[in-house]
Amino acid sequence: MAINKDMEKWEKQEGVKFLRRIGLKLNQTVLDFGCRVGHYTIPAARVVGSKGIVYAVDKEQEVLDELQQKAAGLNLKNIRIINTLGRIKLPLENRTVDVVLFYDVLHYHKKKERKKLYVEAYRVLKQDGLLSVYPKHSMEDDPIMEFQNIGIESIKREIQDSNFAFSKQHCGLISHDDGLNQGCILNFIKYKEKD
Repeated sequence: MAINKDMEKWEKQEGVKFLRRIGLKLNQTVLDFGCRVGHYTIPAARVVGSKGIVYAVDKEQEVLDELQQKAAGLNLKNIRIINTLGRIKLPLENRTVDVVLFYDVLHYHKKKERKKLYVEAYRVLKQDGLLSVYPKHSMEDDPIMEFQNIGIESIKREIQDSNFAFSKQHCGLISHDDGLNQGCILNFIKYKEKD
């Protein structure tokens, strides 16, 4: 469970600054889907503060256990662990989340599954909530798996077709796996309720 110095600084300082820049705020409820060991969960928990909540969602119990130990060691009591067991449907009420993070997870899913993820994000997000996406492994950024032949513009259209409006792109040094690299985050706003 040893963490390298770059990632420790990311979780304590740089990630906090980055997540504030993309739109996270004090007292918000955040959903980190595919959180792994918490390289975004930990800084998000710091941003939202003790009255905010971060739902750390993953299908691997081992990484969730590691995250839980790390959060306890840092005295972060606002992180709620959810093991999805691979399911997309989450045990959360409609319109209860301010921000959903899909960081470095979409390339694992076929288009039909990604559509279900967008629908689920839409369901849990509050009106005008933020969907923030790190589309790592697209054609422009080390393409693999389901993103081998998909570019950023196609990903943006996919998300916009799910009732989200593209808001802004944020680029910089960000967490990927257990290190840092240059990357871009795409922000979308849930802009109208479906009938």
